[in-house]
Order: sequence, then C-alpha cells, then structure tokens
Amino acid sequence: MIAFHFPPLAGSSGIQRTLRFAQHLPEHGWEPLVLTATPSAYESTSPDLLADVPQGLVVERALAFDAARQLSLGGRYPGFLARPDRWISWRFDAVRRARALVRRYRPQVIWSTYPIATAHVIGARVQAATGLPWVADFRDPMAQDGYPADPRTWQAFDAIERQVIASAARSVFAARGAAREYRRRYPAHAERIGVIENGYDESSFAAAERRGGLDEPLTPGALTLLHSGIVYPSERDPTALMDAIQMLARTDDVAPTRLRFRFRASAHDDLLRRLAAQRGIEAFIELLPAVGYQEALAEMLRADALLVMQASNCNDQVPAKVYEYARAGRPILALTDAAGDTAACLREFGVQRMAALDDAAQIAESLRALLQGSTEDLRVRPEGAAQFSRAQRSAQLASALEVALQIGRGAWNV
Repeated sequence: MIAFHFPPLAGSSGIQRTLRFAQHLPEHGWEPLVLTATPSAYESTSPDLLADVPQGLVVERALAFDAARQLSLGGRYPGFLARPDRWISWRFDAVRRARALVRRYRPQVIWSTYPIATAHVIGARVQAATGLPWVADFRDPMAQDGYPADPRTWQAFDAIERQVIASAARSVFAARGAAREYRRRYPAHAERIGVIENGYDESSFAAAERRGGLDEPLTPGALTLLHSGIVYPSERDPTALMDAIQMLARTDDVAPTRLRFRFRASAHDDLLRRLAAQRGIEAFIELLPAVGYQEALAEMLRADALLVMQASNCNDQVPAKVYEYARAGRPILALTDAAGDTAACLREFGVQRMAALDDAAQIAESLRALLQGSTEDLRVRPEGAAQFSRAQRSAQLASALEVALQIGRGAWNV
C-alpha cells in the first residue's frame, strides 16, 4: 500500500482511508504492507492516530522532502521540485524500498493512493519493475478543466493519469461522478474503473462517545453550526455564506448570541477572518485549530448542526467528512449544487433540504428555518449511514484486489 497520508501526519482526513483499509483488510484474507513517507516531510504531525496502526503492521518509511519547506531558498524553489507535487523527491527512496519489500515479502498486488500524485508515480514504477497487478486509488479526478492551474503541472497530472489508467488492473474513485467521467474519458479501459466511496470508522465514534459530555452544547444559548476541516477558497468558497449571515444580522436582527459558526482547522483562517470583517460579522465566527481525531468526532456529536460546503466545480466529488457527519447523526446543512454527487449522497442518507453554495438568499432561508427549529429535512435517517462504515469499504477493496489478482499474477521481476 503506497500512501503518503499516514500517521503521524496531522490535519488531513485522507489518512483515514489508508489507515482503516490497513486495519480491516486482514478480516478479508489480505495482509497489508504500508510504504509511506518519513514524518519530516509532513507539515504537521500528531501522535493521536498512532495507536490505531495495527500491531505488527509492516510500515516502511521512505525519505521525502517538502519542496516548499525543505528545498526552498528564500521561500523560492524550482518548479521541477514540485511537479506533480511538492513531494516528488519521495519517489527515489520509495521505489528502492518498494522493490526491497517485494523481494522480502513477495506481495501479490500493489495499491497506491492519490491525492499525492507522486504515490501513483511510485506505483507505476514498481508495477513496471515487478509485473505485479496494480490497483490505483484515485479517490478524486486528477487533471481537470482549470486544475491544476499551472500548465506544466496539469500536463504532469494528465500524463500520470493516462499511464495509470492504461497500466492498472483496477482504477478506483471515491465518487460515482468521478468514475463516470473517467469511463467517458478512457472508454477503452472503462470496465476497469470502479467506485469505493469513503466512510466512517465506527470504533473511533464509539471511543468518542465514551468520552462523555456529549449533551453539553458547543455554545450555550446559541445555535452552533460546525464546519470541521479545510475551507478551500474556490471549491468551498464561503463568500455567499458570509453574505447570508450579514443578511440575517441586518434584516432579521439575529444576534451572535443566537447563531454561531465554528470553523475547525479551516487552513484558511485569514480568508474567513477577512470576509467576516468586511461584513461586520466577526462575532458570529469562531476560528479554531486542529484537534485530535476523537476530539474532532466528539465535537461533531455535540454540534447543533454540521456544515457542508462543496462548489459545483466539484460535482464529481464528495467530501470525506460527509460520511462522518452522517454517522454523527446531527442535522446537516449542505451548501452544494443539487445536481452534484455530494447532494446525491446526502439524499441517500435522508437529507432533503440544501442550498447552493453561491446563493446567499437560499442560504439565509435555510438558516432561518434552522433558527426556527425546522430540522426534519436536514436529518440523516437512522439506517442512512450504516452502510458506509470503513469496514464495509474494506470488503469492497478486498474484492477489487481479488479481481486484480485474477487479471495477472505477479512475476516478481526484481
């Protein structure tokens, strides 16, 4: 399993996919080996998930450098050191270590996971060197219209995805729209493209519930909406939300003592702070740093409502947090395109009312309904989230690995 995101990396929900697969695959007859990066390559680390790494799991850490932090001079560095991403240096030691792992353990399948594109670069080189069947976990689309913005990086993404789709026995996406787009983009390989959605980890929620204090409100006396995770300036643009809060403050005389918005680990606090200050609504906004995983889940369980933001330019994607929100069982206010995969996923859970991320009037109307206690069409059905546990997702991955194994058994050409 070639994955950049792995404990002790902090601040990325992407860790959960690999970590939980590594936990649950042995239940389906597969023994994982993990090839990841040295912790020094991570911008932030935390020990909170290290206890969840299964005892006895082989974890090999290859030397990697973050070009922006470790290879820059005066804050500047050559573009080739960050193409396709800032950790391309990881590939050198990772390929060497991967081949050593193959010689020692003789694995049957390679699995690599995006969104760090270098993981697929490594996967491609190991597959070419060993002849082992390869399952490529894209999660989200790579080369898109206007993304990456840098033309050379876009070309690198395009070249990588073409190689991956052509070489992998299975290419897996986390949303149906993304898989549909790649089947259209690569019709000759459409039958090898599938979907394994994200999910939630039941054991982590059980531990969070045992912490106690879940009946205590986040903000006594105020309806508090929580956004847990990154606020991307484009893909999760909060501008219309800030306009809607300003509307309520001005036209409905809503005070900060009645309505609060908590942004946990947004990674763009400056943007949120600036937008709020421009509208004079700073008192409605809380900006808080990252916390440990179980503490973050406990906070979700205590929120009056949970906030999803996903722009129409991400209609083929579903934020991983959506599945954790569903398990938390709190009302979900979704600001997203009704035609996108995020909306479709939430409707499967039972959530019916949504507002467009770029429509301040719609958002204000949904907030008014929340303030009046109208939450029935924002609630997840009790059975709505049960099918989306990480354990069940691991069963799907095990099936994909079995199919890849049948397509071609490894030759161990090392």
